[in-house]
This record gives sequence, structure tokens and C-alpha cells, in this order.
Amino acid sequence: MESLIQFLPRKSMLIRDNGRSADYMAPAFGYGCMYNCSYCTLKRHKPTGVLVATNTFDILTAINNHSMFATVDKPNQTHEKYITYDIAYNDDLSLHTKYYEWESIFTFFKNHDKAMATFATKYVNPKLLSFNPERKVRIRFSLMPQKYSTILEPNTSKIIDRIKAIDMFKKAGYDVHINFSPVIVTDNWLDEYRILFKNINKLVTDKDDVHSEVIFLTHNKNKHDYNIANNIPGEDLLWNPDIQEDKVSQCGGLNLRYKVRYKTKWINQFKELHNELISWNTIRYIF
Repeated sequence: MESLIQFLPRKSMLIRDNGRSADYMAPAFGYGCMYNCSYCTLKRHKPTGVLVATNTFDILTAINNHSMFATVDKPNQTHEKYITYDIAYNDDLSLHTKYYEWESIFTFFKNHDKAMATFATKYVNPKLLSFNPERKVRIRFSLMPQKYSTILEPNTSKIIDRIKAIDMFKKAGYDVHINFSPVIVTDNWLDEYRILFKNINKLVTDKDDVHSEVIFLTHNKNKHDYNIANNIPGEDLLWNPDIQEDKVSQCGGLNLRYKVRYKTKWINQFKELHNELISWNTIRYIF
């Protein structure tokens, strides 16, 4: 594994608008992932290994400078007070912590007057529990039915363990949300999500301020071809042109997403089931 890790200084300090998972996407501290999730768009650009930025202080300086002049109306759906920065949209920071100066990164946000960090993960890393960020670092645990995760997210933390981690990380001082992504539609998908929601409702005892984001599947044509060529499982779940339509990405790539006439109905069904079983879990956005 170590040979797949490269340490290089990050050159670009571009901070991009987002408005969904966070107000802004920060310059990445890493690029790549040691997991091999079948649907991951990152893997089609970097199939193996992780690039780790060596100039952590420069990235934090860029975030600090940006936050001084950022104009974000608060409260908004990302946070009622702080400007939120997604710090790991191109890797799984929780999985790769041993390669990062993660305590320095978290301390920066913990002590910052305006900025707050957020990142999604599929890995429950108990090492992070030793640090109390005083709600200035938000972990978004990615959840889907275990039936799908077993096929599409090999070697990631079990879904039940991610759910149990919500209480643990809240107790340790983290802000914790749920990332329902990607939502995959099958013949019995609502039955699978009913099981998932019931487990969440049962196992999450500290339900205050546990919000969520919901993103239905978009799959990339090049990633589909790569999966087929390399016998990566799950394409029967991910690639179904009968219920999907073409979508050209901002980068010009060909994607498939669920047809609008179906997706509108499925979004409503998801929300109805969600509100029936875990209405305490406010949906920040869904698409």
C-alpha cells in the first residue's frame, strides 16, 4: 500500500463554489482513494493510489484568506453560522489519516472564527475519536442498504458500523450528518431503504441536528466501460439505460442519470418513506 502513496506539494489553491455539501470546495489535501467503489467518479481519473499534499500550511492559509472575504448568507442549509469547506471531496480523509497532518487541519478549523470543515466517509476511524473539534468538523457518514454496499463498496466499513458511529462521533465533539449517496433504484429498493431507515432510527439515540443529503445515482460511461473491462461487480445495479438518460457533465463526459419522469416520482417516494421512519433527520437537499 505504501508504494501507492505519493507526496507532492499542491500547486493550485483554487477554492470553488458549491452550495450543497458545503459552501465551498477547499483545495484538496489528497487526491485518490484506496477503496475501489464501483460507482466512484474519482476512480476513472485516478484508478489507483493517493496523492498527498505536502504543503498543508499553504492550503490552510488559502482557506483562511478566502474566509476573510467570502460573502455567504447565513444561516443556510450548510450551516446556520459558519462558512463550510469540504476538505476531502477527492479522497476519503478518514481512511487516509495516517498520511495527513489531520490534527493540524482539524485544529485550524476548531479555532477558526468563521470556517468549518466537512467531509464524507465510508470508513469508521476510531483514531479520530481522540480529538474534540467542538462541532467545527462535520463528518458525513455515507449510507446505503448493506445489500448494495457489499457489492459496490468492497472493504469499506459495514453500514451498521457507520450508523453506530454517529452517536460515538457526536459524543466525541464532531458535527455528524448522513450522506445518502448514491441512491440506487432497483425493483425492491424501497424495501431495502425501509430496513436501513429502521436501523438508523433504532441505533442513533442522539438525534439532535443529524441532518442528511440525498443524491440519486449518476454513472459515468467511461467508468462503466472500465468496470466491465476489469470485471468490477455491480454494473447491473448502476447501468440501466431503460430507466436512465444521457447527461453531459461539466467536464464534457457522458453520464447516465435517472430519467426525470421517473426520478421525480422516486424522490417523492424516498421522502415519504424517510419522513415516515426518520422524520427527525432533516434532509438538507435532495436531487
